[in-house]
Amino acid sequence: MKDCLFCRIVKREIPSEIVYEDEEILAFKDISPQAPVHLLWISKRHIEGLDEIAAQDQLLIGKILLKISEYAQKDEELASGYRVCTNIGLDGGQTVRHLHFHLLGGKVLEPKMA
Repeated sequence: MKDCLFCRIVKREIPSEIVYEDEEILAFKDISPQAPVHLLWISKRHIEGLDEIAAQDQLLIGKILLKISEYAQKDEELASGYRVCTNIGLDGGQTVRHLHFHLLGGKVLEPKMA
């Protein structure tokens, strides 16, 4: 998608601090972190949101979650726990219409999310 912020990051048109990359997935540091560790995990292929996934996307979504888990298990800051979440739609707080998962940790997170 031409004007998608995250697609532009994938194309290296916008700089970001990348922490993981493979042929299908990109993970980078959030520019407005809400925790000491705040990473965004995305598919390199544009998918608008969780509300737009199709059956063909299930392996990719599963792979993203697996890579998040593998990353978290290796990061000492996340050893005592972390949060993975995604926002869907305007009312759900999704500000970029490209499916992304937040990995947050490195501190005690509030149990209440809103």
